[in-house]
Amino acid sequence: MTISELWTWKGTAGRGRYALVGLIGFALKHNMDRILATSVFEREWGLFNYWISPVEFPSLTDSDARFLFAMGAMSLPFIWVGLSMTLKRLRSAGLPAWGVACFFLPFLNLLFFLILCVLPERTPEPAIRAASWLDRLIPIHPIGSAAMGVLATNALGIPAVLLATQGLGNYGWGLFVGVPFCVGLVSVLVYTYHEPRGLLICLLEATIAVGIWAGLLIAGAIEGLICVIMAAPLAVPLALLGGLVGYVIQRPGGAGREAAQVYPALVGALPLLLVAENASQPPAPVFEVRSSIEIQATPAAVWKQVVSFSQLPEPEEWLFRLGIAYPIRAEMEGSGPGAERHCVFSTGSFIEPIEVWDEPRLLKFSVTSNPPPMQEWTPYEAVHPPHLKGFLESDGGQFLLKPLPGGANPSRRDHLVPA
Repeated sequence: MTISELWTWKGTAGRGRYALVGLIGFALKHNMDRILATSVFEREWGLFNYWISPVEFPSLTDSDARFLFAMGAMSLPFIWVGLSMTLKRLRSAGLPAWGVACFFLPFLNLLFFLILCVLPERTPEPAIRAASWLDRLIPIHPIGSAAMGVLATNALGIPAVLLATQGLGNYGWGLFVGVPFCVGLVSVLVYTYHEPRGLLICLLEATIAVGIWAGLLIAGAIEGLICVIMAAPLAVPLALLGGLVGYVIQRPGGAGREAAQVYPALVGALPLLLVAENASQPPAPVFEVRSSIEIQATPAAVWKQVVSFSQLPEPEEWLFRLGIAYPIRAEMEGSGPGAERHCVFSTGSFIEPIEVWDEPRLLKFSVTSNPPPMQEWTPYEAVHPPHLKGFLESDGGQFLLKPLPGGANPSRRDHLVPA
């Protein structure tokens, strides 16, 4: 076997060759991932991180985004080789090519790999496709079949998003990776049902399908424009990858049979993937954020601005113009322990019952109500996707005022916010 054979989608692969490439590829990839994660990003990396996300998507930081981009970019050649070898092994075992979709199913893909490693080679008999109800449902005309491909993907993709977000409240690999891939795959398989199509037109079909899917999420008040735009750099390439797989597994006289088999399989497998991922989620982590600032004023003068502050000017940075929450003013109802501080943001108010009132030294409070972290762009008055509530919350905080050495006038304010 030559290196160039790893990259081609043509031909077949025996079980021994498939097992050898899979084991060597996994060992190589795991060590590359581990070195990149630990040496470059100073993060721990273990075997279970391939099934349990190392970051929290709703509270994704810039560091998390760079980490995911680097890991994803390094995974692309391994994904290509894995898909091509799996497709060739399926051909060798006489199995339907749509089974390549199992490559992306967490946990189940391990069992799938083991099964392909032991199944013997088999020469498939010429397939004679019997008439199917899909023959009557899917139009023969290219425009009609393209429209039906978009309709079929949204009949699968929209319920999957609702199950993940509204039903399970889970934003993970199944939602951000599995659903876009399936959108591209199904759209092309339906589009090529009656006859094979060219590569570029298949990729265009996958792009249109994922675009309309995203538009329906906005039109149906399921998500807002900002979140859809943020997800697009990940969703569009995955949809194109799904479209590429759909293009590869089409063949004269066989495309319809693949579509008739893959759609029911994905209808059952995708919800199971989302439910299994949700069941394996670890508890939400708690972080402590500390910040400090030196102020040329006495602690008594600073205390007045800590307890409450007047209206702030609107920020001019583009990030806040897009809808990210920003502070407006703070109001205090009462004084001493038991009083209630309202820190008003552009999306609502933090309700902060006072626990410690040590004037002018320490103000400590809990947080009983958190506003949404951002305001979505939407044609409706408001949308309330689950990721705007319960995923990034503050439990409490404190302001500690300390006089600085060298005089009574300068002071330093330390701000502690467990979230």
